Amino acid sequence: MKNKAMSEQPSAPISDAWRRALALLESDLRRRGAAEKTRHAYAVDGGQFVRWADAHRLAPADVNPRALRRYAAGLTEAGQAPTTVGRKLASLRSLFRTLVEHGELQQNPADLLSAPRKAQRLPYVLKPVEVAALLDRIPADTALALRDRALFELAYASGLRAEELVMLDVGSIEFDGERVRVEGKGAKTRIVPAGEPALKAIARYLDRARPALATAESDGALFLSKSGRRLSTSDVRRRLRVWARQAAGVSTAGGVSPHALRHSFATHLLENGADLRSIQELLGHASISTTQVYTRVESARLRSAYANSHPRA
Repeated sequence: MKNKAMSEQPSAPISDAWRRALALLESDLRRRGAAEKTRHAYAVDGGQFVRWADAHRLAPADVNPRALRRYAAGLTEAGQAPTTVGRKLASLRSLFRTLVEHGELQQNPADLLSAPRKAQRLPYVLKPVEVAALLDRIPADTALALRDRALFELAYASGLRAEELVMLDVGSIEFDGERVRVEGKGAKTRIVPAGEPALKAIARYLDRARPALATAESDGALFLSKSGRRLSTSDVRRRLRVWARQAAGVSTAGGVSPHALRHSFATHLLENGADLRSIQELLGHASISTTQVYTRVESARLRSAYANSHPRA
């Protein structure tokens, strides 16, 4: 609690030197046309720091990277999230930059301070048995159910983003080649294999359901809403949540989403021997570093298996 009290002193007076520094920052932000919300955030962050600095008898010229690291450590110990600490440090970088530009300081001590690393959340992944329970729960008794079965079979079979699913046209599916042509990010086209269950589900949907949903407004869209328009990404997420709640043995605590199916697609490929470069191409990642998150998923799974199984773990 000491650090929290140290970083929050709303009633403490501000010295003349720091009051002048905050006034210069406010003036510069106004001159640059910064929004009122931005100016307020900088004022709050700056005011919090200068009270801490005054409490430690630090004038603007006395602040160095070590002092800023102490301040940031106090924020972290007080329970501030890395994103919040990073934002506050960015505010201080602007504060000291202003002092340098006005000749009050020779250099910016915050330039040598790096923002705290954000904790990387591993993607939520369903087990293969959970994916099967989810997909097999979707019946083939209505046009919308047939559509949803085809939609989510394809999402998992080919690892497509929600945005890519809704942009598919009827002609995007190549049944003879057992693949789908996808328009990905940056208008880049890629060809992705589609498994037999997905292709069969799409064929049933095209034969029995899409004609009932189609209208003059449908154009060539593959997946249609009940009003005949192209599905939206929010439609896809909403329908998946509906089926996830009904599927036995599927935990919804992690948030079953189209992206969870995409993560599951990649992780299951990796677990069964696919190389990372191939998974990168299938997902349409521009950089292999983006795909490498799945190696951390696999590593976490192996560590868990080791901890649960090894007698001397």
